[in-house]
Amino acid sequence: MPRRAWHLDPGRDRMTPGTPLRSPAARRAPQRLVVGLSGASGSIYGIRLLEVLRDVPGLETHLVISRAAKRTLVDETEYTVRDVEALATRVYDDRDIGAALASGSFRTAGMVVAPCSIKTLSALANSHADTLLARAGDVTLKEGRPLVVVVRETPLHVGHLRQMLALAEMGAVILPPVPAFYHHPKTIRDLVDHTVGRVLDRIGIEHGLVTEWTGTGQPDADPSSS
Repeated sequence: MPRRAWHLDPGRDRMTPGTPLRSPAARRAPQRLVVGLSGASGSIYGIRLLEVLRDVPGLETHLVISRAAKRTLVDETEYTVRDVEALATRVYDDRDIGAALASGSFRTAGMVVAPCSIKTLSALANSHADTLLARAGDVTLKEGRPLVVVVRETPLHVGHLRQMLALAEMGAVILPPVPAFYHHPKTIRDLVDHTVGRVLDRIGIEHGLVTEWTGTGQPDADPSSS
């Protein structure tokens, strides 16, 4: 029986008979960022993040909103669930554990959970992937991609802190929404934008939300010392 010939021309896969090679453009993964909203207070952080990301050229946002988050965002903001979903490129049901986000072969630039509840934090820290939100985060970690969690809870007991430590040791960035005041915020939007800007810094997306800190000025001289 004659051996089957392998295709060696440049337009075909050299290992699989008859399989065309993908073009360089097709082999490049689209720039995708997964955004998760969980049920903690602070829905506005995730919403504002989506608003900013919508204007980033060439970026797709893949959104998962937990059932608790849908309830929280309606209570806390003037947005409807449909309003928030409209900000994303694609929206997934948190119960759809077989969605694209559940596989590492679906390449992304990382994931942000904003806000991140203690329940979601615990699920991520313990690889308890019983929802798409938790599974997508677990996939992000196992694939070595950036995972930023905006943990919104206070005060924190030892159990909370242990979960944060465990997740940080796994490679996630724990980024609580702690306001800063060196940029002289005037509105709640200014405070929200500062946190969103710090999230974008960790993901590597340029933004103009916060002016880069360049150091303090020289303190006024003490008149009595002259």
